[in-house]
Amino acid sequence: MNADAGQPPHAPAPEPLDGRAELSEFLRTRRARLQPEDVGLPNFGRHRRVPGLRREELAQLAGVSVAYYTRLEQGNGRNVSGEVLDAIARALRLTDAEHAHLTHLAKPKQHKKKRAARPQQLRPALRHLMDAMDGVPAYVVGRRSDILGWNRMAAALFGDWGALPQEERNWARICFLHPASRELFVDWEQKATDIVAFLRMDAGCYPNDPQLSALVGELSVKSEEFRSLWATHDVKEKGHGSKRMRHPLVGELTLSFETLRLPDDHDQSLVTYHAEPDSASADALRLLASWGADATRAGAGTGK
Repeated sequence: MNADAGQPPHAPAPEPLDGRAELSEFLRTRRARLQPEDVGLPNFGRHRRVPGLRREELAQLAGVSVAYYTRLEQGNGRNVSGEVLDAIARALRLTDAEHAHLTHLAKPKQHKKKRAARPQQLRPALRHLMDAMDGVPAYVVGRRSDILGWNRMAAALFGDWGALPQEERNWARICFLHPASRELFVDWEQKATDIVAFLRMDAGCYPNDPQLSALVGELSVKSEEFRSLWATHDVKEKGHGSKRMRHPLVGELTLSFETLRLPDDHDQSLVTYHAEPDSASADALRLLASWGADATRAGAGTGK
């Protein structure tokens, strides 16, 4: 159940993401969301011609010249220091994930082009671990939100990923192109927002990944909702939280999830779901486990 979809041999290689444009748009959108009063500056109301902070105001807060910041926002990150990026991140009130994304965009590491082309492999021991997690839906997700492996309970909860073509085992494609996912996730909009934010983080780390470029291009053509969310340039690390789901066999349940980044491959994460003990959701999860193969065949989030 490893996934690393290749391009068809006759298909032209997709263009890599434009690093300069990515840096420019990220800084512009972060600046636009801040109001002067958010950072202790006077707001002259109707006299302002731009949303959010002006470049001059942001440069003042960061302690750099307007010309320097303007060059950076135009996508010219050459020779920018880590100290300046830190100052700009503080001025923009960036989260840790956004700060890391800014650093990736402004100071890309050349070796990542080679790493992006390496096939994603799931260690057999990790597959055995998931299989041993009886009653706990678990899967491993890699770059581009590719689903690399899963256990029986994950298939019962999310649908039969094994029935999908290898290139379709991808959370972004499932979320935006498979209508059943909208029925499975009660708050589908939040799920969609999170997935796009994760892809943005990948894009910052691997701007030259042709498969990521192809995925973004495909989803931009096929989904207006994806295009809108991609244009926000929001980024987010995989973390923990809860999801409300509406399963076709057991009804509604609320599950907590934990995302555990693998120490030997930071591009892969083990994601597990569990219910609060003695809750109705725990009962529903046990009932789902009792359905066995029937639950997997019923599907949840993978239908076209």
